[in-house]
This record gives sequence, structure tokens and C-alpha cells, in this order.
Amino acid sequence: MQPSLSLQRENHLLLTLAGIQFINILDFMIMMPLGPILMSSFDMNTHEFGLLVSSYSFSSALSGLLAATFVDRFERKRLLLSVSILFGLSTLACGLAPGYSTLIVARGLAGVFGGIMGAMVQTIVGDVIPFERRAHASGVVSTAFSISTVAGVPLSLWLANHVGWRVPFILIAGLAVLFVLIGLRILPELRQHISTNRRDHPFAAMFTVLRDINHQHALLFSALIIFAGFTVIPYITLYAVSNVGISQHDIPFVYLAGGAVTLISARRIGRWADLHGKVKVYRLVAAAALLPLFAVSQIGIVPLWLWLICTTTFFVLVSGRMIPAMAIVTSAAQPKLRGTFMSLNATMQSFAMGLATTLSGFIITQDGAGKIVGYATVGYIAMTANVLAILFVSRIVMHHQK
Repeated sequence: MQPSLSLQRENHLLLTLAGIQFINILDFMIMMPLGPILMSSFDMNTHEFGLLVSSYSFSSALSGLLAATFVDRFERKRLLLSVSILFGLSTLACGLAPGYSTLIVARGLAGVFGGIMGAMVQTIVGDVIPFERRAHASGVVSTAFSISTVAGVPLSLWLANHVGWRVPFILIAGLAVLFVLIGLRILPELRQHISTNRRDHPFAAMFTVLRDINHQHALLFSALIIFAGFTVIPYITLYAVSNVGISQHDIPFVYLAGGAVTLISARRIGRWADLHGKVKVYRLVAAAALLPLFAVSQIGIVPLWLWLICTTTFFVLVSGRMIPAMAIVTSAAQPKLRGTFMSLNATMQSFAMGLATTLSGFIITQDGAGKIVGYATVGYIAMTANVLAILFVSRIVMHHQK
């Protein structure tokens, strides 16, 4: 049995995990709005910048695959905090990078350790939080996305514009140190999953996970969800400026509005999922997400206030799907193999993210007037993947025990 925590300690645990997830998400998100500054600083073209962004996702996918061979052999707290330290050092290297080659290597390393961090955060939630509160716990951890959107990205952009692009990375590295120190005090030791049986080879746990048909369903479901979002997400800002007529100076309002509302909605969606059923609430939120997926990829020139309604609804519903979905995916794992399973899940999500971004990049073009062409097609692809995920979720069996 895993340790039973008081509600107060449980809340402290979740806030600590949310803090660790915050620096992980912020490190990933900050690259896209920093694009123009980095391209100017390193004199890189769009292809080189795309490679810089994708290096994080593909490195994260590779690390998740490698981590699946060993994560369930180590105590959870020590592994998470050790990886967080390495993540902080990699992010610091990004901020100190003297050239493009150094920066892309540092981004790759940050992706390696960031992928393991994300998997371990979800694994600990699954290990410690009882099934009946797991969606609420996912909602609390998911506030990391909201806070990074409403505070982290705008602050980082302000620092980049007024002090220099290196400062946001140095700040994230400092926050990594802070949350490692907090984690040393707050996180419980978790070693009940460690098996005393000797394994035949390092891939034994991975093969055991992949042989389970329920695990296969959960991994495919997780990939569909990510694919549906990231066909559209990386190009929203470009489409807003080029086609919708939104000023580049007004883009921070998109993050502020969307992040502020999801800060409230994420926890409520989590509570509703625990009260009314994780699958039921997932289907409702995912079905509702079809509307903003359609709107942001089809809309023409509109005033800022209407675009903010569209994008804020997008933030709430498209990211809101992930709250019951992650509770479902985490609960699909056999408890003793949860670390391996979640590492493979991180791999699937990162590959789906990279595939979605790459596919959209091939479809989307710019015409002679600078307008984005093909974004509507991308929207239809995202909606199709979202519908497939809604239909597929019924195939997943959840383990109600810890």
C-alpha cells in the first residue's frame, strides 16, 4: 500500500507537483513567443527555428522511451528531484548558450529531463491520490498550465524585451532549484512499487506494459488527445496576426485571458469528473471543444474582443479535456508498472506533439500577401482526431485501487 496522507499534506504535495510542472511547461511554452527575438539574435531562418522547437519534443519522446526501462526500479521522490536538478542545469545552459549549435543541444537536454519530469509528476499523482479524488488532483496539477500562461509567459516576454532573452531561462533554472528544495521537505518517499524479483533484461517492464491491451488503448487515446490539440496550437499566434488582424502587441492579452479563466475552470472540471464520472465529463468537455477548434481555425478578420472569446474558450475546453483524460490514463496503468507506463505515455504524447506540428507545417503555407493558407484544413484534422478520442475512451478500463 502507498502512504495515506492527510488532506493538508495531500494539498501541499499537489501544489509542489504543480510547481514542478509549472517550470516544465513554462520552459516548453516560452520558446514560441521568443521566436522573433531568437531568430534575430542568432540570425536563424524559420527552418532552423522549427528544428530548435522540435528538438525539445523529440528529445522528450526519446527520454520517455529510455526512462521506461528503469523508472520503476527507483524511489519516486529521489528520481523526480534528481531529474529536476538536471533539468534546471540544462535550462541554465540554454540561457548561457553562445551560439545556435549550443542552444539546440541545451534544448535537447532540457527536453530529455523535462519529459521524465512530466511522467514522474503524473506517476506520483497516481501512486498517492485515491481514485475518487484523482481527477481533482489532476486539475490542481493542471493549474501549472494556467499559471504559466497567465503569469509565466507574459513575465518572460517582458524580461526578454527589457533585459534580454537569456533572463527567462535563468529564471526558470532558479525556480527549479527552489522547487527541488521544497520537494525535499514535502514529497513523501515512494518505494512500494519496487519489485524484489530480478528482471531478465532492462526492457522487461516496458514489454510487460506494452503486452497489456488496456495499456495499448490508453496510450493510443493519450496520443489522439495531444495530436488533436497540437495540430492547431503552435500556429494560433501566427494565424491571429496574419489572418485575424490582431496586433502583435495584443497577443499577451490572449495568454492573460485564457490563463486566468483556466485557472478557475481546471479545478472545477476536475471536481466534476470525480463527482459525475471521469469518462462522462471527458466526453462532454471534449465534445464542447469541437466548437473552439472550429472557430479559431476558420474565423476571419474580427475585433480583439471576439478573438479573445474564441481563444479563451479554446484554452478552457481544449486544455480542459486533459484533466479527466489524464485521470483516466493514469488509472489505466497497473499500479506496479505505473512509472514505466507513464514514461511510455510521455513518449507517445511527445511523438504525437511533434507529428502534429510537423504535419501542420507541411499543410500550412503563406501566400504573397502574408496570409496563412491551409489552417482550416488543419482545424478539420484536429476535430477528426478529437472525435476519434471521444469514441475510443470507452475501450479503456480503469483500476480503482491506488
